[in-house]
Amino acid sequence: MPELHMKHWPPGVPTRIDIPDRSVARNLEATAARLPDKTAVIYYGNHIPYGALWQDVERIAGWLVSMGVKRGDRVVIDMQNSPQWIIAYYAILRADAAVVPANPMYRQGELEHILSDSGARIVIAGTELVETLRPLLASGHLDHILAAAPADMAAPEGRADMPEALRDLSDSDVGGPGLTRWREALAVERAPGPHEAGPEDLALILYTSGTTGQPKGCVHRHRTLQPVIHGYIPLSPYTEATVLLSVMPFFHVTGMQNGMNAPLCAGSTLVQLTRWDVDLALDLIERHRITMWRSITTMVIDAMRALDTRPRDVSSLTLIGAGGAAVPEAVARRLRDLTGLEIIEGYGMSETMGVTHINPFHRPRPQCLGIPIFDVDARVIDLEDGHELGPDQTGEIVISAPQVFDGYWRNPEATAAALTELDGKRFLRTGDIGHYDADGYFYMTDRLKRMINASGFKVWPAEVEALMHRHPDVAEACVVGMTDPRKGESVAAHVVRRPGAELTEAELIAWCRGEMAAYKVPRAVHFTDALPRSGTGKVQWRLLSDRGAGGGVAETEREPG
Repeated sequence: MPELHMKHWPPGVPTRIDIPDRSVARNLEATAARLPDKTAVIYYGNHIPYGALWQDVERIAGWLVSMGVKRGDRVVIDMQNSPQWIIAYYAILRADAAVVPANPMYRQGELEHILSDSGARIVIAGTELVETLRPLLASGHLDHILAAAPADMAAPEGRADMPEALRDLSDSDVGGPGLTRWREALAVERAPGPHEAGPEDLALILYTSGTTGQPKGCVHRHRTLQPVIHGYIPLSPYTEATVLLSVMPFFHVTGMQNGMNAPLCAGSTLVQLTRWDVDLALDLIERHRITMWRSITTMVIDAMRALDTRPRDVSSLTLIGAGGAAVPEAVARRLRDLTGLEIIEGYGMSETMGVTHINPFHRPRPQCLGIPIFDVDARVIDLEDGHELGPDQTGEIVISAPQVFDGYWRNPEATAAALTELDGKRFLRTGDIGHYDADGYFYMTDRLKRMINASGFKVWPAEVEALMHRHPDVAEACVVGMTDPRKGESVAAHVVRRPGAELTEAELIAWCRGEMAAYKVPRAVHFTDALPRSGTGKVQWRLLSDRGAGGGVAETEREPG
């Protein structure tokens, strides 16, 4: 596309950056060498310096090597946000292996697929999640669990602020065959050996649910992570003086890159929460004089409501990024009145390892994806014949950039379908319909995919439908999105019962809660004698959505800027 956006490029930010030719683990290693005594993470009262953080990375990497982990192997992290999540992530990379993040809300069936598909044999898990994983040890899907309790990394006086279910747990509370406690792994006296992984080595398999009903693994190498990490630093910007409220989940691409990797590379301080707690978050902004907050729109809505009832001093904030759904104008206005700040929105996806577009901090636009970042060639193509369109013409957004993934893990058909070629360059087909204007700002108007956007969590109807079909009384299910005033969207299901079944809405929803992550569970179930079908026999899900049970597909997958 013409570089129309360059006239709005942020002042003082270079238009080109050098990406280091190294593994992502080297980023943290370099920061620890430069700032060994500076606080890297504040976790419920515990201040952890960069030097100590890296020392634990080396120890856990040594334990992984002692367990037989080799270059290119995959290791799953199944934990809520905690210092151990950070240490585990960098330890896996330090051991020359690849990280496979799992949503800690996943149940046994979802974890079984990720383990089988990725070939991972070791899971680093929160102690509260061990019982979900034990059956996978018995079934042979898993060789070993390393169990870590988030509370073990909190200050004693800070535990009272932790989620109640976690505050009294310790890794000493779990044990048994095939399980090692975190403190035992730290005590292993084995060096991980030379760090050999480089830019072309496998770094990450990030699972994203797909329209086929099974999550697909986005393959990223160190060279596709680094452009976003080093691009965020000047565009956010992150500095050694930045104090970041880090509340986005690390298993998600935004939390991983924007809430962990980029600020740690820059030498910033992370004030970390395991789970979202609006009152505690606002207290921490005031207490630690937090300067930057990366969030999802739902969190911003919560914060505005909380500040209406109990004001705090949030004057230290210099930047607020929000995403996951369009920020309502009333909320943006209230935030602007309270802080003088504009919400910075951006756009990205798992296949691009985070942001490809961001609103320039000096000239943001509301409900806008922003402008392309460093070395991103974003275009819009016609939905019928794929020819390139110009400004203010609506089509599919396609992206060519150094952060675009290599493809889907062991899925060449899905990879081929996701990619196209223009002018001899490889482009990712985003499946998102939008346009750019004469200033080079991108906007989204619709999406080709059926994805439901529930508070920033992607819910793919085909995956939920596949899980619901396991219920013995469900003959057919069609999942659609329904409007939710707080989350943007929630999940609704149209279900055909098996003959003679007397299944109720409450019974089916309760069953779903035991089979899938909470954000995927239908909030409403509508029973019907038959699902509408086209002449070719395909379920016409849009008709069901248009009847009012579903609010239509999500407007956008916005990544926090």
